[in-house]
Amino acid sequence: MNSLPWTLKYKPQTLADFPFHTSQIQQMKTFVEKFKQQKKKAMLIYGPTGNGKTAAVQALAHDSGMELIELNASDCRNKDAILSVIGTAARQRSLFFSGKIILIDEIDGLAGNQDRGGVGAIEEIIETTAFPIFLTCQDASDKKIKSLLKKTQTVAFEPLDYAAVTAILKKICTAEAVDYDESALKTLARQADGDLRAAINDLQSLGTEKITLQRFEELGYRNKQESIQEALIKVFKVSDSSIAKTAFQNVQEDIDHIFLWVDENLPKEYTDAESLASAYDALSRADVFKGRIHRWQHWGFLIYVDALLSAGVAVSKKQRNKSPVAYEQTQRLLKIWIAKQKYAKRQAIAEKLTSAHMSSTEALNSVYYVKEMFKNKEMKEKLVAEFEFDADEIAWLSA
Repeated sequence: MNSLPWTLKYKPQTLADFPFHTSQIQQMKTFVEKFKQQKKKAMLIYGPTGNGKTAAVQALAHDSGMELIELNASDCRNKDAILSVIGTAARQRSLFFSGKIILIDEIDGLAGNQDRGGVGAIEEIIETTAFPIFLTCQDASDKKIKSLLKKTQTVAFEPLDYAAVTAILKKICTAEAVDYDESALKTLARQADGDLRAAINDLQSLGTEKITLQRFEELGYRNKQESIQEALIKVFKVSDSSIAKTAFQNVQEDIDHIFLWVDENLPKEYTDAESLASAYDALSRADVFKGRIHRWQHWGFLIYVDALLSAGVAVSKKQRNKSPVAYEQTQRLLKIWIAKQKYAKRQAIAEKLTSAHMSSTEALNSVYYVKEMFKNKEMKEKLVAEFEFDADEIAWLSA
């Protein structure tokens, strides 16, 4: 099953893929092309979530043939961490590319004591950088980043109008062979309120049946049931605990299956040993609380299960995995079912062996001796005649 989210599948790869923000993108291109003549060595791109800020920088780096050094400020929040990741990269030449573009994403994620010195570190990097720097945030008036405005050019990515969002949804429907009523797509686009990412997620959640107004209304106007894949993105790709802790609230999966989804896909996302160990520690502690709920019916522990399973796993990573990951359903339930089926056959054979005056335990332990006897053709025929094994039991004993 290909579970790659459409937001990643149809993410713009080049600037030619952007039918909107034309003047803003031109400003970005000019900033990079004439970087050495610029007085301000960084550009701040601000605007609401889901309207292409990060994707535009990534596409610009691709089109320019430049190496992209990317840091999410909410993942790496203090001065030492920011300087260690970005500081050296902002001064050293790229070995394999014609240059570099540095992206520090979501700088409005800098907040609180643990971020002490984070803004100062970014200002320090801007002062000494040899390469263009892009910063992104939602609100340029945020007091936390006020000092950065003096050192940056600013570009506003306005919310996308519903016509632009509708046009993109149409292209995706065509690519996915999904039939639609245009009025339904327009309603979907208006409801997203300029958030293209949200609109695409909503579209994918409706599946591949024809998109109609009636089906869109079933979505619940943004209060919809989310897919497990969308929820996993909130946990694995985000480090903000306030976002991650709501990840599974609208997912139509029971808690045991959510555990299996996280367990199955966690090693694909967290590739460094320390982050993976920390995440599994959170997962195991969530499992401990879940066990207490089952044993003692203490449902008050559910809040701890939810927090550890979502926010606990999310904040365990050192940095997010930038590569797209296709989340897959666990095969564990299938393996358990297969094992139970095999055990059921073994149990049925053991019951027939009890007719030879064995106890149930002795008969169960003797099944594998019978399997060995089946390797002898003459002995096999005698055993089949004696215990009246059916075709399925003969196949199991012969395997």
